[in-house]
Amino acid sequence: QVPLVESGGGLVQAGGSLRLSCATSRSIFSINAMGWYRHSPGKQRELVARISRGGIPNYADSVKGRFTISRDNAKSTVYLQMNSLKPEDTAVYYCNSEGLGGNYWGQGTQVTVSS
Repeated sequence: QVPLVESGGGLVQAGGSLRLSCATSRSIFSINAMGWYRHSPGKQRELVARISRGGIPNYADSVKGRFTISRDNAKSTVYLQMNSLKPEDTAVYYCNSEGLGGNYWGQGTQVTVSS
């Protein structure tokens, strides 16, 4: 089991910012795409943002212009910078690593945005 170690969730007021981090092994990070999903009660888990091995990002329409995904190859870490947060962004956020190295999930980190 490859660990994906997440950090950075918490409680923030609407309009605020948070940055999520997800670290994994170098061997997996170097060959896999990395992404962030979220799950809130009553909804299906949805893709928030994903970044390819080569650093090409893509985003859900609901977060475009507010969230930025990036990867630090030297630290084998992917980040999700979340700005202009809205109450509807409240969810458990999960890091995902998928590709030739396999498919792995983090334990999830809670993000709560108060109005």
